[in-house]
Amino acid sequence: MTLEMILVLGLALSAMILFATEKLPVDLTAMIIMSAMLLSGIINAEDAIGGFSNPATVTVGAMFVLSAGLFRTGAVNVVGNLLTRMGKISFWLALVVMMLLVGSLSAFINNTAAVAIILPVALNIAKDCKIGPGRLLMPLSFASMFGGVCTLVGTSTNILVSSIAERHGLQPIGMFEPTELGLIFFGAGSLYLLLAGVRMIPNRPGGAEHAPVFGSGEYLTEIVLEPDARSVGTVLARSPLLQDLVIKGVDVFREGKRLEEPADRLLLQAGDHMKVRCDLENFRKLKERRGIALRHRSGTTKSEEALLVEAVVAPGSTLDGRSLQQARFRSRYGLQALAIRHRNSVRRENLEDVRLKAGDVLLFEVEQHHLEQLREDRTFVLVSQVELPVFRKSRMLTAMVIVTGVVAAAAAGVTPIVTGAIIGCILMVMTRCITLDEAYGSINWQVIFLLAGVLTLGTGLEKTGAARLLGSLMVETLGSLGPMALVSGIYLATSILTELMSNNATAALLAPIAIAAAESQGIDSRPLLMAITFAASASFMTPVGYQTNTLIYGPGQFRYIDFLRVGAPLNIMFWLLATFLIPHYWPF
Repeated sequence: MTLEMILVLGLALSAMILFATEKLPVDLTAMIIMSAMLLSGIINAEDAIGGFSNPATVTVGAMFVLSAGLFRTGAVNVVGNLLTRMGKISFWLALVVMMLLVGSLSAFINNTAAVAIILPVALNIAKDCKIGPGRLLMPLSFASMFGGVCTLVGTSTNILVSSIAERHGLQPIGMFEPTELGLIFFGAGSLYLLLAGVRMIPNRPGGAEHAPVFGSGEYLTEIVLEPDARSVGTVLARSPLLQDLVIKGVDVFREGKRLEEPADRLLLQAGDHMKVRCDLENFRKLKERRGIALRHRSGTTKSEEALLVEAVVAPGSTLDGRSLQQARFRSRYGLQALAIRHRNSVRRENLEDVRLKAGDVLLFEVEQHHLEQLREDRTFVLVSQVELPVFRKSRMLTAMVIVTGVVAAAAAGVTPIVTGAIIGCILMVMTRCITLDEAYGSINWQVIFLLAGVLTLGTGLEKTGAARLLGSLMVETLGSLGPMALVSGIYLATSILTELMSNNATAALLAPIAIAAAESQGIDSRPLLMAITFAASASFMTPVGYQTNTLIYGPGQFRYIDFLRVGAPLNIMFWLLATFLIPHYWPF
């Protein structure tokens, strides 16, 4: 083993640890690894920046724009309207239709975007059906992954593996090459969820039955009694505030001191500052009451045009891993957080200092005219029941034709997918389905930089011979058991790593090793590469293994164990299916 091999393997191990622990943002980790290889001389400058011009990176960026074009014209929102109608008929009917629709959408557009669009609709259906939101949201996330493995453009991982294969002189993955096995996975996964999985998801009380749309948890807010409040002059226990609303807890402060008198003797006065704990429905009623002002650090506010809005912190956003103070939330958005639901607990004090994670939920007040601007921000996914943005419905058909044309051209071999995707983006802007600013804003730059960085890691593994060494070790370990054991081992390794770190990073790390292992064994590398594409897009056991799982974690009131309980059997089932079916569809 040479010094260069040792160095690149050390960098690969360091990258895996940093990706898994997320001590640093994943895109920053990828850039650091790329820089370290460049400085050490493992790769040259051309190799270092080659990841940005790689067809996989360009194609993934273009697919973000095409997905945004479908959303801006309202084409995807038609799905939400259909689901709402189904939910009024039956929960199970809505569940089946939702899984079919989001799976179909995810085969052709970014599945995180598809889940973000359906998320508020699913929450509303859960409320109407008096079902815990988790029983809709976990199938929503999983179905988006089922659909993503059905086509080349379903996930960025498929595009990435196809590009790595092409770089090694192999045939790129065809547009519908994964479809047949993908549909088997889709069918098997859906049956598992409908017959057993959904019933394994806790139907936690206080979810849809006792709360509007999403607000199933309790929030703490601070209010001030104004002179015209009906509760002024009454004792706390018999005040209209407690008689008319469901208040779970209240502390009264006067001149900065907490009043310790019993509730049946504490006489309320104008100017009293109260800390009130209640659910979102009663929070809304509280806000609308005469003589009640929400209290901020800077004073009290009461706006007739303001709305209470709940928003999930989006994966990879500027708030992910930072506090509100660090992100300058108040100066950037002009908003004050009223409450934070951080994982499974409600943070009651020092909200500005809470370090947020993707999936956490913020409650804040926003003026009506700022709502659309907030909805367009990639930092959040709004889940409150608020008015939908204005869509360019007259261009809906145009957007659908463009996306269909891109897919059809790639499937027929008329143009490479990267060429068709770029042309599709240009047409989206020229036909005014999407503005140029919206096109730039729709691209998830964290994914782009992550892809560019991890591609250079794969290049380093290949140039130093480390990929060939790891491939030989894999063959020595599993080769005696036959090629099917290699497929099984590659799938299992990919599946486990994907639960711990980025699926794109996992694919970029293992694809060169799989190709080297196939060459060492003297077999076709296609089955091993397909094992990676399927396994890297099927992360069911943790809320951090895939972005859609992270997105539903807060709104669904999930715990880590929920994903393990429901996802582990699904992962094992897909592993067994892949072991026996991949060699059937892609012979050695």
